[in-house]
Amino acid sequence: MTFIEFIIIIPVVVAVAIGCGAPARGLSLLAAWVNLIFGAVVFAVILAKGGEGMHFQSARVLLDDPELTLGFAVDGMSGVLVLLTVIVTFCAVSISPENPGKGSGKLYYISLMLIAAGALGAFCATDLFFLYAFHELALIPTFLMIGIYGHGREQVATAWKITIYLGVGSLILLGGLIALYVNLSPSGGLTFDIAKLATAQGENPLSAEVQKWIFLPLLVGFGILVSLFPFHSWAAPAYASAPAPVAMLHAGVLKKFGLYGILRVAVPLLPEGFEAWKGLLLVLLLGNILYVGFVTISQRYLDRML
Repeated sequence: MTFIEFIIIIPVVVAVAIGCGAPARGLSLLAAWVNLIFGAVVFAVILAKGGEGMHFQSARVLLDDPELTLGFAVDGMSGVLVLLTVIVTFCAVSISPENPGKGSGKLYYISLMLIAAGALGAFCATDLFFLYAFHELALIPTFLMIGIYGHGREQVATAWKITIYLGVGSLILLGGLIALYVNLSPSGGLTFDIAKLATAQGENPLSAEVQKWIFLPLLVGFGILVSLFPFHSWAAPAYASAPAPVAMLHAGVLKKFGLYGILRVAVPLLPEGFEAWKGLLLVLLLGNILYVGFVTISQRYLDRML
């Protein structure tokens, strides 16, 4: 197994062990320490090699037709996000209470571990299916943590709001990824492998019109996940109601998945689609900077302002 596989599987194993009765906080903190060390080693190797190319590659073929591969690798971009994830996970576990005060302490730490595992898997996956699946793995415990361990009078309503928003965003994103997978797969057979899809696009590029209409659901789906204007209104109440460790993991790590997906999948595989919607994207980004900035200025509560 590679360092990357260890980094992803450690929080999953710890979550299972906690569910079987192992000490929740102690084991979670140990896992966070180990992953912090592994993440630093991975980042050091990437720096030593100049940040170019894919490193720590692994691939296990699960299906032949369509080709489905449980594969992981990191380059300069994903390596930075892996390091960010292990640092924030360590900090989140470190400030987590021994007893969360309401709900099950085991569920609390199991959720933290699954959020971390999902984020790491999403950033390292080389297969479209698992890139999407790992992110969904991280979202489910996030909803539970806000609904069960959150604070404020509207925590349940906020949990439902984030569930609906991000659930709809995930469904739109799934539709875009399916369209991408079906249209871009090489003539030899269907594949989810991102590198093979990129090769197919280079050898037999999709028409500009097709790229345009596949890029749009990817932009909307990833945009909702990253709270792109006007799909931003779930973020402030979610972070204000969430326990601090969950807000750290979601705002500091999971939210980066939306931008990562656009840069890793949408732009390289659909360059003409990106060009077609670039003007709209710039307008929406201005909405984030200006409108959301004014909304932030008007806040009277520190947690919502942050």
